[in-house]
Amino acid sequence: MMRALQVQNLSADLSGVSIVDTAIPEPQSDEVLLRIEAAALGFPDLLMTRGEYQAKPALPFIPGMEAAGVVVRAKSDGPWREGDRVIAGMLTGGVAQFGCFPEGALLRLPDRLSMAQGAALRAAYLTAWVALVCRGVAQAGEWLLVHGAAGGVGLAAVDLGVALGLKVIAVASTQEKREAIGGLYKPAHVIDGSAGFREQVLTITGGRGVDLVYDPVGGDVFDESTRCIAFDGRLLVVGFAAGRIPQIGANIPLIKGFSVVGVRAGEYGRRFPDRGRENIAHILEFADQGRIKPHVHAAFPLDDWKLAFQGMEERSVIGRSVVLPHG
Repeated sequence: MMRALQVQNLSADLSGVSIVDTAIPEPQSDEVLLRIEAAALGFPDLLMTRGEYQAKPALPFIPGMEAAGVVVRAKSDGPWREGDRVIAGMLTGGVAQFGCFPEGALLRLPDRLSMAQGAALRAAYLTAWVALVCRGVAQAGEWLLVHGAAGGVGLAAVDLGVALGLKVIAVASTQEKREAIGGLYKPAHVIDGSAGFREQVLTITGGRGVDLVYDPVGGDVFDESTRCIAFDGRLLVVGFAAGRIPQIGANIPLIKGFSVVGVRAGEYGRRFPDRGRENIAHILEFADQGRIKPHVHAAFPLDDWKLAFQGMEERSVIGRSVVLPHG
């Protein structure tokens, strides 16, 4: 038997979520049994407990889209061996002591990273890589404006942007977050966007604006970004954490000479499998070399799972929080 977090009913207040005792799953022929050491939580995990995410797994389900752990059982002619340290990416199943995952859903965990860091690596940094490199065609020396820079995908974009040689302007809402971002990754500038950011950005860039905007926020942030982006800039649409999906007249990017570029990292890999594998390989290489380092805000034992979710609700998390199923 094992302990796992289970969503039994959808609710707005996590009342349908609880810890259960359940059988350790048996791996199918193409699966690996993993002892899960850390599960990273993202906003989609919270939305799924409410039934508000685009993917709606059947009830009951174990939340957790990202995890890291140790291989317990794998077929002898497969790519994994007992004792391998791996990262798992999936729709559900992470917040449990054990889980079965397809062989192809696992990645080697870089030696430099802890289990908690490994759990926080895949989705955030893949989103940042696809946005900046594949869709944004970022070049060293360009200006990058990162919104929601303290969030999971935002902080990854700051870290990766610095590693790529971009001049990063990180936007965060509180002094605590701004100090943390500056201390962790030392971007060129960290600014307060709560009262607007256009004038600050134009002053920093000498009036020309930024070459790339990384926007997982949407709403008013998107609107204002169009007023401080440089000619030939790329406005990368990553998400809509603000709630409002913005609209733009086609005349604005025409006159100002910038592109609005959609980013769907997972779908990019599904449409272009070879490129998807290359993207993952680049991220692992950067991690191996110490060029990127995922930040774990806090690690909670399984019994304190609710604190991890509440941190996301309150938007107090810097990077990612993780749950330790055996903690």
